[in-house]
Amino acid sequence: MNEDIRYERLKGLREDKDLFQKDIAKILNVTQVAYSCYEIGRRQIPVEALIKLANFYNTSVDYLLGLTDERKPYPKSILRKK
Repeated sequence: MNEDIRYERLKGLREDKDLFQKDIAKILNVTQVAYSCYEIGRRQIPVEALIKLANFYNTSVDYLLGLTDERKPYPKSILRKK
């Protein structure tokens, strides 16, 4: 698997919404520098941040990680609906 795809997807999704790194960093409650490191692959993205990003972009964590090319998010879990 091409690991670079996850970083390309993060950048592409952000740019599709005409947002800056600082905007996404604020959503994740991290610095712009920390987010930049996620986007270029210098730092691993924490699971909690992946979940926030997937919800924000209305996609799945698997899409963000390059495990699927399907952008559509998975159906919500019964447990999460409560």
